[in-house]
Amino acid sequence: MYIPARFSPILFSALLSAIMVCIVSAFVLAISQGIHTGFAGQWFKSCITTWPIAFPTVAIVAPMVRRIVGRLTR
Repeated sequence: MYIPARFSPILFSALLSAIMVCIVSAFVLAISQGIHTGFAGQWFKSCITTWPIAFPTVAIVAPMVRRIVGRLTR
């Protein structure tokens, strides 16, 4: 199954934001509350509630960051 190339920016934003949310929320939860019995459920709830914010943020910010990187590198 392939996704048309025109959807690449959306797919990139979805995957990057999902990966970042999973990693960061697990890290913050482990640091603030430790790994405990309900950790997995709490982590999943954290991911589900923060991803709707992370996805559009990455979708909006990524093109700007690419332009900045393009100006700073040769």
